[in-house]
Parts: sequence; C-alpha cells; structure tokens
Amino acid sequence: MERITTAALIGTVVCGMGTGAGAVIATGFRKSNNIVMSSIMSIAAGLMLAVVAFDLIPEAILMGGLNITLFGILFGVAFVTILDIFLPHTKVLKKYGRHVKTALLLGIGLAAHNFPEGLAIGSGFMGGQSLGIELALVIGLHDIPEGAAVAAPLMQSGLGRIKIILLTVLTALPTAVGALAGGILGNISKIFITLCLGFAAGTMLYIVCGELIPESKDLFKGIFSTISTIIGVILGLIITSAF
Repeated sequence: MERITTAALIGTVVCGMGTGAGAVIATGFRKSNNIVMSSIMSIAAGLMLAVVAFDLIPEAILMGGLNITLFGILFGVAFVTILDIFLPHTKVLKKYGRHVKTALLLGIGLAAHNFPEGLAIGSGFMGGQSLGIELALVIGLHDIPEGAAVAAPLMQSGLGRIKIILLTVLTALPTAVGALAGGILGNISKIFITLCLGFAAGTMLYIVCGELIPESKDLFKGIFSTISTIIGVILGLIITSAF
C-alpha cells in the first residue's frame, strides 16, 4: 500500500509541477499585446495538435487497435460538443466570457488525458520504483506545454495570475486517481486505457480546432497566428520524439 501511495503522490506532484510551470511561462506574457497573446495561444494549439497526432493516437492504436481508438475519439468529441452547447448558459461563463469556457473545456480534456498517464505511473511503480519515477518525470515534462495551453485563454478572462496557475495545476489531480488505480490493479485492461487515450484525443481535437485556433485568430488576424501554430506543431513533434 505504501508503494501505491508513493506512486499517487509522486505522480501528482511531478505532473502538477509540469502544468504549473507551463502556466507560469504563459502568464509571464500577461501584459503583452494582441499579437503576442495570439502567438502564445497558437503555439499552445500547435503543441496540443502534436501531442494528439504524434503521441495519444499512435499509443492508443498500438495498445488497443484502430476501432477502439476511433470509438474513444468520437465519444470525446461528442462529450465536449454537449458541454460546448450548455456551458455558455452558466452564470460563471456569462460573467467571464468565452475565454474561461475555452480553458474549462481544455482543462476537462487534459484531465481525461492525465488519468491514463496516472495509470501508467501507477503500473510502472508496481514494476519497480525507478521505472515509476522515470515515467513520472517524462510525463511531467509533457505537461509543461499542456499547462501553457490551459493558461493562455484564462489570461484573456481578467483572472489574477495566482488563480490562473492554481486552476491550471488542478488539471493534474486525475493523475493521482489514475496512479492509485494503476497501482491497485497492476495491469489495467488495454481496452480501457485505449478508450481513455482516444477520449482525451477527441476532446483535445475539438477544443484546439473549435476554440484555441479561432480565439487566436480573433485576437490578431495576421499571419503570426498561423506561423505560431506551425511552430507549436514542430515543437510538439520534437518533445514527443525526445521523450
């Protein structure tokens, strides 16, 4: 039981630090003009596209096959579509506007992504503490651009820097739940993990294409947002290849 608790604690701390670091980096540009803010959001969008295309989907297909992966993706898209229809009518989003909705949807997508990451950490610890720590560190590095992606739209909502960072770090909490489950169950069903990965990919695809990229274009309609998205994809490819 002690090893399981350690897995959950290390997984949460490392992933929380990763997302928090991303938020700190993004909020460092808070007082910049629309061109810079548009570029930050576009880079975040490109990074997320790269994570989905080069990491999540290939891993899901390798683990459980194309059909289950597609089902997970479609389920994720449908889930976020429903949220996108109803969220604008809530009091909080009426007060803070579209940017908070984008961040909230993205946070849900990252939470869905962090759960199977936690499963990997927990299962890794059951195979040996060094393996679990190695997985946690790699996943924590992956979470830095994801933290920036959540923080970027929140910066346009008027929330304070500390609140933005804290809200971003909250997306790492499902890592603890996943690590506990991974530690208790040991070898999780590959079908279940494939569905989780596909679901996370579907939610992120919807949010990037339907929220982040359009918002960056609204902030600045010039070529910088397009170039920044491409830069984000290239950076994401480098990160996913390196780790």
